[in-house]
Amino acid sequence: MKTTYISSEKNPTYSNVILPFYEDNIDASLIEEVSGHKVNHSFSGTFKEINILFHPTTEKTIYLLGLGKKEDFGRQHIAFRLLAHQQQKNWKKGISILASHLDSHSLEAVGLGLGLAAYKIGRFKTGSDTSPFFTDKFVAQCVVPKEKKELVSRGFVIAETLSSIMTLVDAPGNEKPPAVLAKWAEDSAKKHGYKASILNKKMLEKEGLHALLAVGQGSKFPPVLIKTEYRPKKNLAKIPMVGLVGKGITFDTGGLSIKGSQNLHYMKSDMGGAAAVLGAVELAARLKLNIHVVGIVASAENAVDANSYRPGDVIKSYSGKTIEIIDTDAEGRLVLADALAYMEKNYTPEHLIDLATLTGNAVMALGYSAGAMFSNNDELALLLSKAGEKVHERVWRLPLYDDFESELESDIADVRNFSGKPIAGAITAAKFLEYFVKEHPRWAHLDIAGVAFGDSEFSKMKSAKGFGPRLLLEVMEQLSEKS
Repeated sequence: MKTTYISSEKNPTYSNVILPFYEDNIDASLIEEVSGHKVNHSFSGTFKEINILFHPTTEKTIYLLGLGKKEDFGRQHIAFRLLAHQQQKNWKKGISILASHLDSHSLEAVGLGLGLAAYKIGRFKTGSDTSPFFTDKFVAQCVVPKEKKELVSRGFVIAETLSSIMTLVDAPGNEKPPAVLAKWAEDSAKKHGYKASILNKKMLEKEGLHALLAVGQGSKFPPVLIKTEYRPKKNLAKIPMVGLVGKGITFDTGGLSIKGSQNLHYMKSDMGGAAAVLGAVELAARLKLNIHVVGIVASAENAVDANSYRPGDVIKSYSGKTIEIIDTDAEGRLVLADALAYMEKNYTPEHLIDLATLTGNAVMALGYSAGAMFSNNDELALLLSKAGEKVHERVWRLPLYDDFESELESDIADVRNFSGKPIAGAITAAKFLEYFVKEHPRWAHLDIAGVAFGDSEFSKMKSAKGFGPRLLLEVMEQLSEKS
């Protein structure tokens, strides 16, 4: 899809025209001017409302699109994406979007929604999709003032990055061993001007990332640690540094504590946290944020094999602490423990945030509308909460009560990886991670199991949601403004 910009609404080029409005804020004269029709009073601009009008004397088709309340700009891209998803086969050469009357915040939603509509989940299907919408010949013509076209362009940039990480999440496990995530990071860094380096198995052994190695030892695909870093070119000493850590389990069988077969195929999505971190660092570089960000992804496949780590094993970790393995399906916290400890020892981030599709208990607590947030810092927790509301990637804070520390006590090691109880699983998982970052004053853990992957209006089965990069982008931009 190509993007062009014009500033006059009088002569849109294409026969398909999108005319978006906020709820109860309909410009009747604009509708009549563009469509040749009097206002259809059944259209009120509610979120995702679509009303199709056919111009009486031209071949133009006008799509009245409801964006909902003006202040709900964080989700307005969904309306644009839904319209394009439903109509893309009817659009042959291009579309014109009349957006001059929208607020600045909503202009990003135009590019974001249309860009995400071009995401193709069926890339393994044979044959070709004949829809022009998915080709470079298709044009999205945006009618906006010249001084605001960068806002729409920003939306398309974010959509491109989100589509790329969604492709990773939706890919089957046989197509994305840890080395593929590493290659994605290296290619992105080269293309967008930031750093990426990879610790392979031998390097992991030398560095002592024993927990990550233990999780991956049952797979023929060796684990890796992916390090990405974006630095602005100026004033590096004066700007904040943010550390992002992601869980990158490319497929999770549960190991010897094997999962049931129901929905096991969806465990390809257990690297949603890694995807969020990779995407956030890429966006920081592409949008040239005035912030120093380091992303670390611990990636492995948790497979069943004679060489798999076992329940009852005691393993070492990068921090030097020993861990008793109660359940091999509590593997995500193990790779995160090494990654968090590595981040804290080798970098000095002022803020440390990890993301992981960590527990089903987070889904039981919050469903599919919000991620579970844990933090040892009230200011960081509030920042994440407000940022999530703004971009419609919500997180809800749960407690880190000291009462739960006893649940992870072990007789034979420093800590055990699972309480063995079917309650408060998201909290005890967070308490386990806290054990490895106790020295860091501003840490947050986001359990995104319910929001990274799930039911969607844009696919027949569960699919990637692209959750995380926009939330982290908003956090990084706010921290940058404070510096």
